[in-house]
Amino acid sequence: MQASSEWVPPTGTLGRILEETRRRIPSLEMTSPWGSGGEVAIDAPAAPPSLKVALMRDTVAVIAELKRRSPSKGSLNEDLDPQALSEAFERGGAAAISVLTEPAFFGGSLQDMAAARRAVRLPILKKDFHIHRSQLVEARIKKASAVLLIARALSPRELPELVRRARSLHLEAVVEVRSERELERALEAGAEIVGVNSRDLETLEVDENVPRALIPKVPPSIIAIWESGVESVDDVRRAADCGADAVLVGTVLSRAADPALLLHSLTKVQRQPRRG
Repeated sequence: MQASSEWVPPTGTLGRILEETRRRIPSLEMTSPWGSGGEVAIDAPAAPPSLKVALMRDTVAVIAELKRRSPSKGSLNEDLDPQALSEAFERGGAAAISVLTEPAFFGGSLQDMAAARRAVRLPILKKDFHIHRSQLVEARIKKASAVLLIARALSPRELPELVRRARSLHLEAVVEVRSERELERALEAGAEIVGVNSRDLETLEVDENVPRALIPKVPPSIIAIWESGVESVDDVRRAADCGADAVLVGTVLSRAADPALLLHSLTKVQRQPRRG
């Protein structure tokens, strides 16, 4: 498992990504349109479609991800067309789209998310390393449905604070965990969607035993997502067997010659309810 019972700042790859993220915050604060009390400006767009609702279906929901590159795999599809790929994801039956917006390590951008939003009406998860409220305002203004909050990246004080801030902005929070203590922290913070990542973001190693152990512990009223390592129908079935409501699929779709066809094959696995 990734985190001990006592939180300490991340090291390794995650630590380096967070250092880079902190460098972006000052300029973001200067350009964010704040309203009274630090809330989003009054002319913000209406609340986007709900990610949680989209993931509540009889089959294991697939969140399809736009990803140009990653620290673990290197270059995936640097020249991907975010609009065309989003349209392919919608044709293939994706329940939602995840968009990497982190620029330095993943080659992502807000422009990719804007293109996805123009192309489809599906819920969009802004996948970045969110550590400051200005990033959440940015997500709200850019019409994201949800934001990723990584428990390992946030202190016990910061995590509930950002979950509350997201809710106040009409954003849903996907809280990512990799240990029982992180799951406890997520639930204590009020998370309604929990992602369990099989990849350790500090070492980049993948251990499928992490989601297999943790997803059955997620209360049935909370949406549970299996993250990382899903590339085939058999992988989706394994996620279903341990009670996952959804899977997040990125690398294989970014590389696929026909992402809609591949995605269609991944969306037919029956969901298996967790007993709680």
